[in-house]
Amino acid sequence: MKQTSSIFSRRAFLCMTAAAGMLAAGVGSAAPAAVGDHARLRRLEERRMLGNLEVSAIGLGCLPMVGYYGGKFEKKDMIALIRYAFDSGVTFFDTAEVYGPYTSETWVGEALQPVRDKVVIATKFGFGVEEGKPQALNSRPEHIRRAVEGSLKRLRTDHIDLLYQHRVDPQVPVEDVAGVVGDLMREGKVLHWGMSEASSRSIRRAHAVTPLTALQSEYGIWWREPETKTFATLKELGIGFVPYCPLCRAFPLGHITPETKFEKKDRRSTLPQFTEEAMRHNMPFVELVAKWAKKTGATPAQFVLGWVLARGENIAPIPGTTNPQHLDDFLGAAQLKLSADDWKAFDEEFDQIDLMGHRADPFTESQIDHS
Repeated sequence: MKQTSSIFSRRAFLCMTAAAGMLAAGVGSAAPAAVGDHARLRRLEERRMLGNLEVSAIGLGCLPMVGYYGGKFEKKDMIALIRYAFDSGVTFFDTAEVYGPYTSETWVGEALQPVRDKVVIATKFGFGVEEGKPQALNSRPEHIRRAVEGSLKRLRTDHIDLLYQHRVDPQVPVEDVAGVVGDLMREGKVLHWGMSEASSRSIRRAHAVTPLTALQSEYGIWWREPETKTFATLKELGIGFVPYCPLCRAFPLGHITPETKFEKKDRRSTLPQFTEEAMRHNMPFVELVAKWAKKTGATPAQFVLGWVLARGENIAPIPGTTNPQHLDDFLGAAQLKLSADDWKAFDEEFDQIDLMGHRADPFTESQIDHS
């Protein structure tokens, strides 16, 4: 296999083996390592552009910190982790009012207040949190304003760098949503805006009213729908792309087996891809990632995240974690520079794998924009 000179040295690979041997992406019930328990392994220098917004090539998703994948994490530890990420070169932090609710925004705000002018904070509205209905869609204009005012207070800031509509609300025209956000931008409370899990049709309608900076959607090696659903539109309109779950919810990282049992509050316990039958059926995917990670001197997490980074210069993934060692591992993906032929060869092997299970449960899927 052809490799470039920027692929990890054997020494770096061995240093990362211990990190790769733990639960990935901060998921599971294991307690996170304290930030001070190890020396920082690397610093992220690469930057990317989402429209005209500059962010670190890899951001930090702050959803797992509230126990989304199981576990219970202390505020002081998560604040320390967020600050550690900034010190490691991460400038792009993703949260939402519904994460907790409110907990993630509160911790992000406290952690980043000392460096507020040096980071990009993204948050989201779109669920009825203020109305006590956090599972119901709500993008009514008055709700958007209440949500933004709450987010500003929790984030300890006078502006939101990137505000997403969390999900398209079929009861509210996207033109109305774009109009309200445009007003907030003119007031200086929002600098950029985006949508999450939106269709090309919705993106075009919204963009015509208030130009979008980014689209956030699930995207990774085993879930590639955005490539056919929205990529052409994003390229045409100059909109950046922010993949969430770029590590495929840790499945291909080598720590999950068909016998793995997830806590009830672990999101994966409800997902079709993570039934025992589906995990057993999909193990060839894990084996393929392990083979290619070994070939390239990377960890499985670095290889999977490197694949996402290689899909385009306007892509900035936001893997989540609760563990600084996992963060060190992720950031190493920016150094994995394979040739186009290498990535093509991997994809050709991946295409031979038959995967089982949809990415979302029926209720979640019902709230995704398919217009």
